[in-house]
Amino acid sequence: MNYKLFIKQHRHEWKQLEELLTTIHKKKHSPDTIEAFQRLYQKTAQHLSYSQTYFPDDEVTLYLNDLVSKAHNTLYQDRVSNVKQLKHFFGRTFIGIFVEQWKFVLVAMFLFLLGGTAAFLAVLQDPMNVYSVLPESMAQGFDPERLGEKDGAVDSSMMSVQIMTNNIRVAFLAFAGGITFGILTVYVLIYNGVIVGAIAAMFMHAGKSYEFWAYIVPHGIIELTAIFIAGGAGLLTGYKLFVPGHLSRIIQLKEQAYRSVILLIGTLPMFVIAGLIEGFITPAAISLEAKYAVAFITLIGLAIYISIGQYRRQKDLQVNNRSVFR
Repeated sequence: MNYKLFIKQHRHEWKQLEELLTTIHKKKHSPDTIEAFQRLYQKTAQHLSYSQTYFPDDEVTLYLNDLVSKAHNTLYQDRVSNVKQLKHFFGRTFIGIFVEQWKFVLVAMFLFLLGGTAAFLAVLQDPMNVYSVLPESMAQGFDPERLGEKDGAVDSSMMSVQIMTNNIRVAFLAFAGGITFGILTVYVLIYNGVIVGAIAAMFMHAGKSYEFWAYIVPHGIIELTAIFIAGGAGLLTGYKLFVPGHLSRIIQLKEQAYRSVILLIGTLPMFVIAGLIEGFITPAAISLEAKYAVAFITLIGLAIYISIGQYRRQKDLQVNNRSVFR
């Protein structure tokens, strides 16, 4: 069976399974609905097996893999508490999609670094270029000589809330920019890189690089990782709108929007942690070495979190595969 014929013959069954998933999630189902759901789930699992064998690199295999996973989880899920659901989401679901879409997260990081490097080199060559790169009010708001003079004298609670709000706004813009075919996402990532790069060059000119990065990296590691993930989600949506493959743009938008929203939601605790660090630890009257130590701890913690999530995800996939093909 060729690719197009395979999709044409079974598309209506996949659509029915999607509709039944929605019905079951709304708790509006009868025993007949459950029976039909089980039947379609089993058939779709067989279609997935066929697709993995003959069309392993095509869009339909990714689509069916997601559909079978959702159906399997719905069919066999236990009634768990909200705490367990949150644990499963952040410990498995979010990490799973993050690992699958890591290339887009890497592209988001590259765009940020591209803007940052260009601005850094421009301001490093001539400090007056900062007024061409940044708005005048922002350029005048940073004075390397005054770095750290307000340590311990700020309203940390208010600062933390403001920082979290701003960072989440940036992440949402990067995420929502996907609907513009990723153009807005690219702009947000590059522009935020430009800001960091220009300011870093200003502090280097003043001989304050060590001090500057001590105030940036404690919260920056988690904060930038979250922004890259949100940006990757936007780029993913934009890419699928540009290159829909064998599926329609509507189906691609529906499927990728689901994945992108999960990525965005998964970053929210990261922004909370980054905001708390930036509000309470960054301006604290502690040594620069202590601030670098905090940065190192956040980096290790982030690596452990992703590694454990990936390990659990692999175990779940093994269990699901045994269940599907039993």
